[in-house]
Amino acid sequence: MKPCILLIEDDGDMRELVAGHLEHSGFDVQRAEDGIKGQALALQYIPDLVLLDLMLPKVDGLTLCQRLRRDERTARIPILMLTALGSTKDKVSGFNSGADDYLAKPFDLEELLVRIKALLRRSDRAPLSVKHNEILSYGCLTLVPERFEAIWFDEPVRLTHLEFELLHCLLQRHGQTVPPSLILKEVWGYEPDDDIETIRVHIRHLRTKLEPDPRKPRFIKTVYGAGYCLELPTGSQHEALAAVVQDARDNRRTAAA
Repeated sequence: MKPCILLIEDDGDMRELVAGHLEHSGFDVQRAEDGIKGQALALQYIPDLVLLDLMLPKVDGLTLCQRLRRDERTARIPILMLTALGSTKDKVSGFNSGADDYLAKPFDLEELLVRIKALLRRSDRAPLSVKHNEILSYGCLTLVPERFEAIWFDEPVRLTHLEFELLHCLLQRHGQTVPPSLILKEVWGYEPDDDIETIRVHIRHLRTKLEPDPRKPRFIKTVYGAGYCLELPTGSQHEALAAVVQDARDNRRTAAA
C-alpha cells in the first residue's frame, strides 16, 4: 500500500505541483485547500504524514497543527509545515505548535521529498531500529522504542518520536558533547544549513519533560558553540538527584490539581 500524504495548501498551483511530484514519487496524496477540510480529511484518512501550509483560510496552520496534536487519532502523525514565513520566530512558533519539521518557500521538490522520507522513517509507523550494541539504558534513564517512552527515575515519560530519537542520539554519547550537525543528520536525516533552531526547540521540550527546572538544566546541558551533552548521575549523585526530580514532580502535580 502506498504511503498516504495529506497536503493542506490554499494555493492551487502550488498544491497541484507538489501533489503531482509526490504521486509520481509513489505516494497517495489527499488534497485540502483550507484548514477545516484539512482537519476533516486528516480524521477520515489518518494519513502517514501531513504537509501543512501556515497561511490557510478558515483555520490557520498553527491552530490546525495544535488541533491535530490534541486529538488521539492524529496526535502522532508527522507534520511538515510548508510556508513563506521563514524567520526564526516563525519556525519556533511552528515547532511549538507541534510540527516535526519546517520548510520555507520557495523550496526544491527533491529536498521536500528527502524531508518526507526522513520523517516517515522516524514515525511511529516505522519504529526506531535498534542495533544490538546500542545503549538503551544507563543509570536513571531507560528508553523503550516500542512505546516511544523514557523510564526516567523509575517513572514513564511519553515522548514524541523526534524527542525519542533526539534523546537516543544523546544517550549513545552520554557525557560527550554532540555537535548540532551530527544531531541533525542522525535525528532528522538531512543536513540543512545552520538550522540550529530546529534542535533548540526540541531540546527545550525534552527539558520540560525531564528536568526538575528546565530553566536551569542539570542533565541536558548546552555546551555553547559546540552542541549538547547528556549528563546522567551515578552512585551517590543518583540518590540525591532522584529526590530533586521527585520533589519537582510532586510540585507539578500539586499545581495541576
